Amino acid sequence: MVSSKSSEFTKYYNEDIETMDRDRIETLQLDRLRWQVKRCYESSEFYRERFDRIGLKPGDIESLDDLLKIPPVTKQELRDEQISHPPFGRYVVAPQKDWRELHPSTGTTGVPVNTIWTEKDVENITQWTIRTLWNFGVRPGDIVQNGFSYGLWVAGMSSHYAAKAMGCFVLPIGASMAERQVDYLVNPGSTVLVSTPSFALYIAEKMNQRGIDPSDISLRIGGFGGEAGAEILPTREKIQTRLGIEAYDYFGLAEIGPTCGSECEEKAGLHWVEDHILVEIIDPDTNKRCDSGKTGVLVLTHLTKEATPMLRYWTDDLARLTTEKCVCGRTHARSEGGILGRADDMIIYKGTNFYPGQVEKVIRSFEELGDEFRIRLSTDEKTGIDVITVIAEYKTKEVDNVEFKNKVKRAFRDELEVTPELDLVEPGTLERTMFKAKRVEDERVKAD
Repeated sequence: MVSSKSSEFTKYYNEDIETMDRDRIETLQLDRLRWQVKRCYESSEFYRERFDRIGLKPGDIESLDDLLKIPPVTKQELRDEQISHPPFGRYVVAPQKDWRELHPSTGTTGVPVNTIWTEKDVENITQWTIRTLWNFGVRPGDIVQNGFSYGLWVAGMSSHYAAKAMGCFVLPIGASMAERQVDYLVNPGSTVLVSTPSFALYIAEKMNQRGIDPSDISLRIGGFGGEAGAEILPTREKIQTRLGIEAYDYFGLAEIGPTCGSECEEKAGLHWVEDHILVEIIDPDTNKRCDSGKTGVLVLTHLTKEATPMLRYWTDDLARLTTEKCVCGRTHARSEGGILGRADDMIIYKGTNFYPGQVEKVIRSFEELGDEFRIRLSTDEKTGIDVITVIAEYKTKEVDNVEFKNKVKRAFRDELEVTPELDLVEPGTLERTMFKAKRVEDERVKAD
């Protein structure tokens, strides 16, 4: 078993890049941004039309602040572009002879968006993904159990490429076969697990059912992404306790990376790969950049992507940003607290806004409850008033009583500032997921 503290390996994968000062980072970003904007304008009708519509030319981008002149790109715009110009739209910049891989988004919120990788894209993504793994302690010689989905969805492939290139022994099991996942934790004894947080908890549940204690396996660290969870303290603590590991947040999305941000061992926020991706936090009301530490929408720009570069991709994820040097010594910008939610996941109830992650925080803070939950939005047939019900599993029937329910409801009130209905169901009632969990069920009657 490899120790992340081993003196055999350096603290950084590429110290020169990861610790460069702010001026040097921004100089590099500007050079690459100018290159990217020029090639997008010259080779993509999609981008050229967007620029010409507002009278913007590549030469107008003279500073990083000038990036704000470029209109953000939304996923729906990319979908519409693909429909109008099938199959890949006109935002593909590299010539077809250079295409090597196709990777669409998951399509969990609509029609998947296709992105393409050139050979150079594969190389760059592999290298920066090595850095994201190295951040939280993966080292050559580790046995990496890859619980991210393989195939067209992109996280499994990029993590596989990176772990292999780093010198790890990779188990490409993917987001499937929870029982087999447990088998491999026992033999050959994986030391690293990457998966969604939900799948990690499902694996831990299966492990417990088989009477396997965390001390019986060699697993020591895990990177968990694809959904919120790893930065939600009760969820992180459950993963760590049940698997006997240190759990780290891991972020990516198909249109950009896919894995382009991860926590270091300090757990002080997601470190971004700023030499490849320019990160902004934008106020959705003013379309201006938020001050350091303020919450806004995460907007990402490719600096080195060849095939399908995104100029100011509007992720709809909510985050904060700081450029303060981390305790670990890395200087690239961080998002403390990770991804705080999605703007399109916001639930409005009785005039109050909240996010599914806040419900998760409450549910997983009670040991009497299981890990799975659902948020059901419905309309009362008699009154026409919207009703929100949180459905959760109890571990023992004894807690399905008014006193315990009121205790949970008070916790909801403190966290959400509203009190949803609570429905407790038997253990095993709610479906477990090996992929991205979709826990909001909207059954409300839509107005005509």
